[in-house]
Amino acid sequence: MAARHALPAAYGWREFVEAGGLVSYGPSISWAYRQIGQYASRILKGQKPGDLPVQQPIKFEFIINLKTAKALGIEVPPTLLATADEVIE
Repeated sequence: MAARHALPAAYGWREFVEAGGLVSYGPSISWAYRQIGQYASRILKGQKPGDLPVQQPIKFEFIINLKTAKALGIEVPPTLLATADEVIE
């Protein structure tokens, strides 16, 4: 919808930027899935879910889609590009 109306949008997951969104800043989904696997393993080994610690993301990713920026007529400053974890061209 944002692309249809030529609006820049920021997202919380990299998959949205891979699909054509402008930028994303959020936790790594692959890290979250690894944590889920570790939790499941601990539960299957007999630990009680209520005894497991709550964990928060520690790795965040900043992704920029230059193709979308160009389509929206946005020039991304080089300093912003330098801070990105990944630039999709």
